[in-house]
Amino acid sequence: MKRVIVGLSGGVDSSVAAYLLKEQGYDVIGLFMKNWHDDSVTISNECPWLEDSNDAMLVADKLGIPFQVVDLSEQYKERIVDYMFREYEMGRTPNPDVLCNREIKFDVFLKVSEELGADYVATGHYCRKGEEEVKGEIIYKLLAGTDNNKDQSYFLCQLSQKQLSKALFPIGELTKPEVRKIAAEQDLITAEKKDSQGLCFIGKVRLPEFLQQKLQPKEGIIVKIPCDSKIYDRQIPIFDTKEKELAFFATKYNYNIVDGEVVGKHQGAHYFTKGQRKGLAVGGMKEPLFVIETDVVQNVIYVGEGKSHKGLYRNTLFITNEELHWVRKDLVLKKGESMKVKSRIRYRQKLEKATLYKVEKGMYVQFENNQSAITEGQFVAWYVNDELLGSGVIA
Repeated sequence: MKRVIVGLSGGVDSSVAAYLLKEQGYDVIGLFMKNWHDDSVTISNECPWLEDSNDAMLVADKLGIPFQVVDLSEQYKERIVDYMFREYEMGRTPNPDVLCNREIKFDVFLKVSEELGADYVATGHYCRKGEEEVKGEIIYKLLAGTDNNKDQSYFLCQLSQKQLSKALFPIGELTKPEVRKIAAEQDLITAEKKDSQGLCFIGKVRLPEFLQQKLQPKEGIIVKIPCDSKIYDRQIPIFDTKEKELAFFATKYNYNIVDGEVVGKHQGAHYFTKGQRKGLAVGGMKEPLFVIETDVVQNVIYVGEGKSHKGLYRNTLFITNEELHWVRKDLVLKKGESMKVKSRIRYRQKLEKATLYKVEKGMYVQFENNQSAITEGQFVAWYVNDELLGSGVIA
């Protein structure tokens, strides 16, 4: 009998994942990961992880499976929280959820599970796993979830073949309403529970306050760039190579304070991210203001009025070789090769047509259409049909 350790988070998805595995005849153990216990930055005064671990325990009890809590907060702080602070400090916007899956759930948690004799680990992600034999070797595939509204393959875009070989996604074929229906039929306490928001495992965190613990506030100015600024009239040269063309379009606009007007103040450029609209506290405009660039060196935020502002849009991005990751190692592009794909630069964005171009120092992703708020530090993932082939950090 194969043993599976389920990451029981206290939510409905992982509860139903555990139930289905038990029905399929696996030897199932529920494990709750405690990744955080600094309540000074959570918004609500109830303690989210206590409530969640309690719900997870009640679900395990109901299903008649062993249950334990494992404290991974030290590794979480080291690998996720410290990384977030570093990224924000450099003016990049990290994605802790993608990292949490690569570093915590499918690494630290996987090791703990293997010590408990597990053959697999399972989570309540809405995605599927496939396999195929290529040149006599089993290749694992990461496939989108059946529920288009809930597909979470993007969050797993950094997994390796080894991690995928050990992973099970029991609810990947189901839709959210079907999952809730199963939970209700099995009388699981989590059946009606709202989906958790906020950082992976931390619960609702006020991001600026969270960041202020490490990154000191420092007052700076907000500069509004007009949509008809001459910055956007750059002459497009004639390119003698595709790579030069890609490099040109992947280069972001360069702003200076003199290019616009000062419209307000902020408490630190490193608290803001491209495309952000909340928290600017500048009134009196016809349309809302959006962050189009942050300069953490000069501590200036550049904003544009309206969501169609030219400063928000580009169609090409670059990934360095160090930040490039292929789930499908057998499909890796070599220098000079290209591949037509569908791609997204954030979770819940619909897939957009794009072409990958491999160059010596990394890879360009060129979209057919302009993309809003391409943000350094975030992950871009690419697919062919419903299979996620790889991902990278936007440079």
